[in-house]
Formats: sequence, C-alpha cells, structure tokens
Amino acid sequence: MNRRRRLLPTAVVTGLGVGLFLAGGLGLAPHEGGGQSASDSRAVDEGMAGVGLSADIRGLQQHLKAAPGDTLAMASLGLAYVQQAKITADPSYYPKAEAVLTESLTAEPEDNFTAMGGMAALHAARHDFTAALDWSQKAIAVNPNSSTLYGTLADAYTQLGRYPESFEAVQRMVDLKPGTPSLARASYTWELRGDTAAATANMKRALDDADSPADRAFALYHLSQLALDNGDPTTALTHAEAGLRAAPGTASLLEAKAKAEAARGDAASAVTDFERAVTQVPQPEYVLELGELLQSLGRTAEAQQQYQVFRAQQQLFAANNVALDTDAALFEADHGDPPAALAIAEQGLRTRPFLEMHDAYAWALHVNGRDQEALAQSDEALSLGTRNALFHYHRARILQGLGRAAEGRTELETALAINPAFHPLHAAAARTALAEPKNATSAS
Repeated sequence: MNRRRRLLPTAVVTGLGVGLFLAGGLGLAPHEGGGQSASDSRAVDEGMAGVGLSADIRGLQQHLKAAPGDTLAMASLGLAYVQQAKITADPSYYPKAEAVLTESLTAEPEDNFTAMGGMAALHAARHDFTAALDWSQKAIAVNPNSSTLYGTLADAYTQLGRYPESFEAVQRMVDLKPGTPSLARASYTWELRGDTAAATANMKRALDDADSPADRAFALYHLSQLALDNGDPTTALTHAEAGLRAAPGTASLLEAKAKAEAARGDAASAVTDFERAVTQVPQPEYVLELGELLQSLGRTAEAQQQYQVFRAQQQLFAANNVALDTDAALFEADHGDPPAALAIAEQGLRTRPFLEMHDAYAWALHVNGRDQEALAQSDEALSLGTRNALFHYHRARILQGLGRAAEGRTELETALAINPAFHPLHAAAARTALAEPKNATSAS
C-alpha cells in the first residue's frame, strides 16, 4: 500500500502569526493532497489540532471585526484556513485563504513575510509548486532566519524535481532550528536517496525532539510508514499504536495501523481501522486505500462505493483549483479511464515533476500502450535510488510490455523484496506473475 507520503507537516510553529502549519510538498503525504503525494500534512492529531485551529479561526475572525486593518491577523487567518482545509479535507477553505492573504498583502506588500509564507503554503496545497517556490523566496528575502520558511522552500524545490537545492534548503532549516519539522525533512532527503537507515535515524531524532502530542504522533506516523514501506509491518504496527497512545483517534495513525494490519494478514482489523479513519477525516487517499483493500477481499460492491466517493472528492478539489495529482492518475489507470489517467499525469508533470509524478506518468503511459516512453519516465522515477516497491512493480510491467520478460521478473522480485505487501492488488499480481513460467510475458 505504497501510496505517496503525506505532505510534511503537522506541527504548529510560532513566528509567522498565530501559527504556520508547515505546509508543503515533500510528499510525505502525497500520498498526499488533491488526491492527496501529493501529497501532501495530514500526519497530525486531527482531533486536537482541528479543535484548536477552529478556536483560532473564530478568534481571528472576531479580532478582525474590531481591527479590520490588522494585516498580521489577516495573514494568520489565511494560514489557518489553509491548514483547516488539510485537516478537514475540505478544499473550500482555499478560496477563503486566498482572499484574506491577498487582502493582507495588498495592505502591506513589502515586509509581510507571514502572508508571503501563507501564499507559499496555499499554492503548495493546490499543487502549484512554481508559485509556492516564488512566494517562499519572497518571504525568505524578508525574513532569512526563519526555519519554517526554509521548510516551505525545500518542499517546493523537492516537488519541482530540484533535489540538490531542496537538500541545501533542508540543511539550512536544520541549522537554523533542529527539531521535529526540520529533522523530519532531513529524514525524507535520505529516504529519497534510498538510505532507509539514515532516514529512520533522522526520524527517530525527530521523535526524540517532539515536544507535543501532535509532533510525537507525526514522527511515529512516519516511522510506521518507513517500516511498512521496507517490509516490516510488525514494527510499523508498533509505531502506529504508540502514536495512537500519544494522540488517540488520529486519523492518519489509524490509516497507518490499518495498512500494517493488512500487511500482517489481519484484514478484518484493517477494514475497521480504515473505516474509522475515513469517518473521522475523509481524505481521498484513505478512501482509495480502503476501496482497494475491499476489492482485494472480493468485496467489490463496497469497493465501488469508495471509488465513487473518491471520484466525487477529485471533482471537489478540481473545483477549488487544486491540481489533480498522482492518486487521481493512478486511480484512473488502475480502475477507470486510461486516457483520463494520461491527461491527469501529463498535466501533473508540468506542475510537479517529482519522482512520484514521473512514476504515475510512466504507469499511465503503460496502460495506454506506450511502453517505450513509459520506460524513460520510470528511469526518472528511480533516478535517486529511492526504495519504492510500487515504482519497481510498474517498471516490471512496462518491461514485460516491451517483451523484456527476464528483466521484468527481476523488477517484480525487487518490488516484493522491498515490501511484500506494497499494494493490496498489485502485490498479489506480482506474486502470480512470478509463479508463471520464466518465458511467459504479460502486461497489466
């Protein structure tokens, strides 16, 4: 169940108004948004964070009635709307955020780094990473000592495929303020490069530095993901359960727990925990993961219900100017309309030329019978050495489509060696393919 990672952030940080929740696109989250690598800041205690954020929003709204010219309060309200959209999976907050941030910048255009950072967060949430980069750079020019702003800068560089610059920005973030947000990003730089040990070590440091239940839950969520994505569902389950003790009811940790349970063969518990997560926060990624698990169990009608919800969510995101992302492209490739998958992936690659987008485009090309082009995109997806079982599975099918059966088998073996439970449908298909005679070829 190797969906894209949640977009980093969860911890509320001070210094940029009432609180800038690190928004961005490390994909630690998409499987992140709009479909959601993107992703991609849901590893938070949605319950506690949502209650506190709602109170902040009400307070700021009341304050602005009494002091309508307070540009810092406007910027802070815009930031709060962006994070509320992430917590609730309700993209209708984005137009509200854009309006109040624009008003703040109109009133104070020069030194308003809070609103500039808010615009960066907003554009990242909508998957417009070029604009997110531009606003991050503007904000840093005003406030070059903000660790938080270097986080948004790093996220934008990452999603634009500018990895060396992203890694430099993360290092600057850590230098300015070593802590959970910066160390988590440092972890991800190593994960992208395939160094799971370094990624895990940095995430454990992020956990050690966590000073709130939400930060602790965030770090434990990503430790769970790291373990699961590398074939250790038992450790993944342990981390998810520890996170739920720190922040009971957190939807992202229920999702992590469900994925670990599914990988361990406990399908009944996995379905229950997925349903709890979806009921609490109907993130598109959770909905799709639940649907695919149900399909793998032969519960086709229930799976189709989840897919209908997912499609409706994608329409809602698009209506609020959120660019459709890898989840939408992969969904259409696997369950829906191959030409639509290709169109979504082509558009996505123009705005987010990140590893996961290259992989989604490769898969969309494959299901449309364009395997030679797909192989070049698969090369891009694996160019940093990332250990991603789904990437290797897609590459296997592309190679088989090109008649390169032996190389395809090797890629299938690699995918299952990385994570035998990387996807509820494709992992089973990989095992079935490997059980075929060695001279057999197939494509799916």
